[in-house]
Formats: sequence, C-alpha cells, structure tokens
Amino acid sequence: MLSYTEENYLKALLKLSFQNEERPEAGTNEMAAYLGVKPATATDMLKKLKEKNLVTYKKYGKILLTDIGRKNGIAILRKHRLWETFLYEKLDFSWDEVHEVAEQLEHIQSAKLVDKLEEFLNFPEFDPHGDPIPKANGDMPAIAKTLLSELNAGQNCKVAAVKDTSTLFLQYLEKLKITIGTRIKVLEVIAFDGSLNIQIENEEPRSVSMKFAESLFINQLP
Repeated sequence: MLSYTEENYLKALLKLSFQNEERPEAGTNEMAAYLGVKPATATDMLKKLKEKNLVTYKKYGKILLTDIGRKNGIAILRKHRLWETFLYEKLDFSWDEVHEVAEQLEHIQSAKLVDKLEEFLNFPEFDPHGDPIPKANGDMPAIAKTLLSELNAGQNCKVAAVKDTSTLFLQYLEKLKITIGTRIKVLEVIAFDGSLNIQIENEEPRSVSMKFAESLFINQLP
C-alpha cells in the first residue's frame, strides 16, 4: 500500500504529463514547485518511488511514470474527480471548495466504493471543473484544448473546462455567473493587450483580460 504522500506525487506527475503530451516527463525542480516543497524533499520521495518501480529516471534527471506508476496515478485521479463531482452535485459544495475535501477522500482504498460512487453519479465523464474522469480501465474522454484567448471577434463558444482552478479565479467566475456550459460570444479583441470584450449568455457586454481568456478552455460553436 502506498502512503498518502506517495500517492500525491504520482498524481502530480500524471497531471504534469497531461499538460505536455509531447514531453510526459518532469524535472525534480518542476515537481517540487508543483507540490510546493523543497527540491531536496522531492528528490528523496522520487527515490522511494523509483525503488518501488513506480517512476524511472531519464537523461538529465527527468522523471517518467512507469506503467504501474501511471496505473496508480490514474486510479488516484479517478477517485479525486469522482469525489469532487459527488461533493458538487450531491452535497452542494461550491466548485472552489471541492478540491481540498477531495484531496482527503481520494486516499480511500476501497475499489468497490469508488465503483459504486461512479454508478451513483450516473457515470460522469467530467468533474465540476471540466476535467475528464478516468474510467476503471484508465480510459478518459477527449478534452477541449482551445482557449478563449484563441477566438476572434464574432465567434461563439461554450465553456468546456477551467485551466486555472485557483480559488480566486473560480470565485471570480462564479461572480460572473460562468460555469461549465456557459455560452460566451467574443465581441472584440483588443490588439494592444489581448484583452477581450465578451458577452456572457445574454448579459451586458464586459471586458476581460488576456490572463482571464487564457484560463478557460472552450468548445467553439457555429
């Protein structure tokens, strides 16, 4: 059985690999920054994971998940996103609250409980932030990869996922009444700084920054 910390490292490595599919490995400093720990602390833990054949080191110190490491990482991620969905849909937690609680619940070891949870939720494909939920066999649905910042004036879209899942950004989206599935129309792109004038559903037009537009994944509409 893996420790909570070991599971957290595997999940972090998996998520870093998702961020760059062409470079699925990560460096020690990158891991440390992602987890908010010192590089020496990350190095010590990665050595333990290597001893358990969960990660392997590549040239220049890059770390890559082994097949068994990836399998474990996906299982942890699956539990995390199912618990987030449960908290959001069934217990009325807001989408900026679910992550911290799911961080605790994801370490429950009962596979039967997780399968029952998935069935109870009617086999959801995405969590409250639009992130894909792995199936028991590790398969995941395709995800949106287009950012709001990539659209031109006159184009319409629906919010598909949140790239920035920080509490402050999620609370700001809630204030703007933006959630997964919200329709947005780009009215104008400001050439000077990349900011956008947009219309959210049928609300009054408003201006948003480039940082905002780079933090939302969308599906383009006709």
